[in-house]
Amino acid sequence: MAGESPAEYIQHHLTNLTYGKLPAGFERNGTELQEATWTMAQSAEEARAMGFMAFHVDTLFMSALTGIIFLVLFRMVARNATSDQPGKLQNLVEMVVEFTQDLVKNTFHGRNPMIGPIALTVFVWVFLQNSLKLIPVDYIPALTSAIGIEYTKIVPTTDPNATFGMAIGVFLMVLYYSIKVKGVGGFTKELTFSPFNHWSLSWFNLILETVGLLTKPFSLALRLFGNMYAGEVIFILIALLPFWAQWALQVPWLIFHILVVTLQAFIFMVLTIVYLSMAHEEH
Repeated sequence: MAGESPAEYIQHHLTNLTYGKLPAGFERNGTELQEATWTMAQSAEEARAMGFMAFHVDTLFMSALTGIIFLVLFRMVARNATSDQPGKLQNLVEMVVEFTQDLVKNTFHGRNPMIGPIALTVFVWVFLQNSLKLIPVDYIPALTSAIGIEYTKIVPTTDPNATFGMAIGVFLMVLYYSIKVKGVGGFTKELTFSPFNHWSLSWFNLILETVGLLTKPFSLALRLFGNMYAGEVIFILIALLPFWAQWALQVPWLIFHILVVTLQAFIFMVLTIVYLSMAHEEH
């Protein structure tokens, strides 16, 4: 990464490690590809040329890694839990679980034993993904570059593919419980007879309710992505400053971002609970 211009430095840090198919005819290293080829992208241009059907390997890996850390950590605490002298880790996990349970009780108005585990998983998983932002921006890219991996973006929530993936998962649960609780007929009536309870306006209601339904995953995904991506860009811009200016600006921004990391995970969890609560409401 030495010798890069500021623009190249920023672009390098905002490019994912991408695996996809380069189309036939694409010029690579001065040679035109004779047929479509599945390969790792060697530049941002190649990543763009791969199109929609490409995989962000770093996003997938770090998402899976944080998910595994969550499962192993909570499983370990659950197996070794004691009421005599609980350790600091057990106290922390119990505090998070109790906080989530209280929030579900106050926010979710239906009856579903799965909502608590879903809320807990969403909060901890998003929090762990966000927390990767607190690692200095050059550490991991420099390490992976030393072993031949050119591009690495370690914060999954700065990738819209990750945030939209989680948001779509929540959206599918909303649809599932809406149909399960209200039935196909009840869900259809909710879409066509609300807010105006008259058959002549059912088409207008359907448009309004469909738009409102589709905004749920968009609001979840874009809110989380926007906040995390903006914070990442600021960290990268601070890293371009002289060493003394980095310490003067990065430490306060890092402390502030600890709050942002937690707050965004909390908001994603709360909205998930609210949307699922709406799906369980019967009119």
